[in-house]
Amino acid sequence: MNRHNIIIEAEELLTRVNEENIRIFDASIVDDMYQQGHIPGATYFDHEKFSDPGKAYEYMLLPDDKLAAQIGAAGISNDTEVVVYACGMLPYAARAWWVLRYAGHNNVRVLNGGLSAWKKAGGEVEQVARQYEPVVFHPEFKAGMFANKEEVIEALKDKEISVVDVLPLESYEGAHIPGSTCLSSMDLMQGLDYLLPDDQLALRLQEKSGYKRIITYCGGGIAAAVNAMAHLIVGQENVAVYDGSLFEWIGEGLPVRGTGKWEIWKQSA
Repeated sequence: MNRHNIIIEAEELLTRVNEENIRIFDASIVDDMYQQGHIPGATYFDHEKFSDPGKAYEYMLLPDDKLAAQIGAAGISNDTEVVVYACGMLPYAARAWWVLRYAGHNNVRVLNGGLSAWKKAGGEVEQVARQYEPVVFHPEFKAGMFANKEEVIEALKDKEISVVDVLPLESYEGAHIPGSTCLSSMDLMQGLDYLLPDDQLALRLQEKSGYKRIITYCGGGIAAAVNAMAHLIVGQENVAVYDGSLFEWIGEGLPVRGTGKWEIWKQSA
């Protein structure tokens, strides 16, 4: 999978924004940002609607059948082209991308630079709330794209699998899964909004290139999608996001290592 399959630049989107088959979603974590201004025609990707209210921890994915129904309810069919972006926070768009790809939608990309890149390219914004007509989405789930806590526990025993904390080093030092390493998603982005060029991603991820599988985690499975997505771009396709991440791991009383400064990672999804 190459960069073009995952990332779209603002200049390209600007020439195609009015195409009938494109569905654009603002995946910012709060809808206030969407309401303040969004790409014309875009609707809001509500992460809460794609998260399981029956789980004790934030942002854990809906069951497969409900996820497929929610994707269709959002106006996404198997044939539509999807673009997701966020305002000043690429990880939220990356999470939306990861969820849709997991469900089997193969034509979805993240707008590099988000709304700020759109504006810099000369794109206009609107404040009118939009909603696409519901459709039917037929899923083809890619089970390996998400890991649960049981898989993480087993992975920590396997030297060929790397479990990676993507939060900043200070957060990692505060609390992390024993046996995991730290590679902050901040090191893969420019200004929390742009994914770095491929050569720079490859350089930062080269230490993980020899592992047969990568599992990324963070606070709540959001930032972890940035690293996972970057691995795909550089050719490491056996990669998963630990959905529950530290919210679940610590909440379930599983062992942690660190200084015990929990407040550091609690603010980081």
